[in-house]
Amino acid sequence: MLKEFFTQRIKRGLVRRLNNFKIAQVTQLVTRHSPTASGAPVVFFKASTGIDDLSWNSGFHLLTSWAFRLQGIPVVYFACNAGMSHCVLGTNRDHPQKEPPCKSCVYQSKTLYAGVETFNVKQPALSLPKGSTSGVNWFNYQRDTQLATAISNLSVPDLMTFEWQTLPLGALCLPGLRWVLRIHHLNDDESTRYLLREYILSAWNVARKFDALLEQTQPRAVVVFNGQFFPEATARYVAHQRGLRVITHEVGLQPATAYFTEGEATAYPIHIPDEFEMNEAQNAKLDAYLAKRFQGDFTMAGIKFWADMKGLDESFLKKAAGFKQIVPIFTNVIFDTSQPHANTVFEDMFDWLDLALEEIRSHPETLFVIRAHPDESRLRKSSREAVEGWVSSRGADKEPNVVFVSPKETLSSYELILKSKFVMVYNSTIGLEASIMGAAVLCAGRARFTQYPTVFFPQTVEDVRSKMREFLAADAVDVPLEFKRNARRFLYYQLYKTSLPFGEFLEPSVRTTQTRLKSFALDELVKSESIEVIKNGILKDEDFLLKS
Repeated sequence: MLKEFFTQRIKRGLVRRLNNFKIAQVTQLVTRHSPTASGAPVVFFKASTGIDDLSWNSGFHLLTSWAFRLQGIPVVYFACNAGMSHCVLGTNRDHPQKEPPCKSCVYQSKTLYAGVETFNVKQPALSLPKGSTSGVNWFNYQRDTQLATAISNLSVPDLMTFEWQTLPLGALCLPGLRWVLRIHHLNDDESTRYLLREYILSAWNVARKFDALLEQTQPRAVVVFNGQFFPEATARYVAHQRGLRVITHEVGLQPATAYFTEGEATAYPIHIPDEFEMNEAQNAKLDAYLAKRFQGDFTMAGIKFWADMKGLDESFLKKAAGFKQIVPIFTNVIFDTSQPHANTVFEDMFDWLDLALEEIRSHPETLFVIRAHPDESRLRKSSREAVEGWVSSRGADKEPNVVFVSPKETLSSYELILKSKFVMVYNSTIGLEASIMGAAVLCAGRARFTQYPTVFFPQTVEDVRSKMREFLAADAVDVPLEFKRNARRFLYYQLYKTSLPFGEFLEPSVRTTQTRLKSFALDELVKSESIEVIKNGILKDEDFLLKS
């Protein structure tokens, strides 16, 4: 095991060096072949998309900016040069005061911008030299002692709501802090206070430096990673204060694809025309995807969770036979960046589970299957506030009508749905798939798919409780026909309209959550349909949708 670990580590290091060499070569080619620039620049923000390797989002960022420069569209990079005392990806949650790995991170970033001219925002003139298509402003860290004094003795609850010169710094830092600590409910201890203070100080530094850059360059738009971690959230907030368009991006639903939007990428806003109806070929295409999905053959952000999905075993079926009906409850990862969008009816997912447990205890005739999300146990990302902990603390696993399915179990959720009276979800994607399967879905959190009528989504806590009781008591649950239609249309758009393919230029690296550059001609990049969609979306305010 140890030998395999070191072998993989050596392989990763070699692949990373070769990839960085290729990146440096291409970025210098881009600089050499870019025509004279004209018009206001597009700002590309770089702070939270990787430390010592090329992440997928770094790849999307780099390829898009290259293509813009090659077409004479001026680009300004705003990149971190140890510009935060602590950042999200560089935080060691076991040792919060440990300094982030700035040296390796800055080295990686400087590889991405090899040959790009550095400029200083203190220069009075427009930063880009005449005829240049790009420039990079490296921001460093300057601690604000007045702000540091103001927050030095605040509790975590006070820090969470802290504002400074009209900037809601506490709220901007919360999603990233919860993500890195792998929890939602923050402890008011010195480690948490320390991190939140440092994040707030770092966010304020980003705000000042980025605002100065925007003042000088007067860009036409700003492009950032998903907008949830505090550097990007702060940049987005500052840009919006100036009335600028901000485009966020995330990995798409398909392998090697990107999702770009003027909204918040983690909320996944999609506009589907009312008149859009799927034709025979589109339906066949979606059905082929779903057939693989239902067998567990899919990846999420480079991770394959269900390599060996198994059906419902005899012991489960025997237990289920003793109950009148089955209701599965599908949960989410509590710290995920989708959760701030989801928490509109309930304070958080566990608040919803508490309500569900009250009803579980009142309905002994029903078998409830509580399923933990597979991402809760992902290597290097395992949750510290997990559904399994909630089950144990509430004694839910002691209830005779409860089966708990851990995140590591590969039981088929789809077989479970087929045997269920209705399905309960917070904001999990499986709610969308269950609707496509024709199941009744009771949703408790705002999800990507609740933008359209796809599930039952009551808007108050008591209405959720009432609807749950109604469904449990009914002989059968009638599902509006529009739910399945809208669910199919929404998933089709996610897969084949909003997921912009970059597979011609990027491929999975040794770790599939990272990527490496393929060999390609610069003309191929410029002529890419994905690049054309992104360019028209940023420059012409069009939808970020594939036309085919």
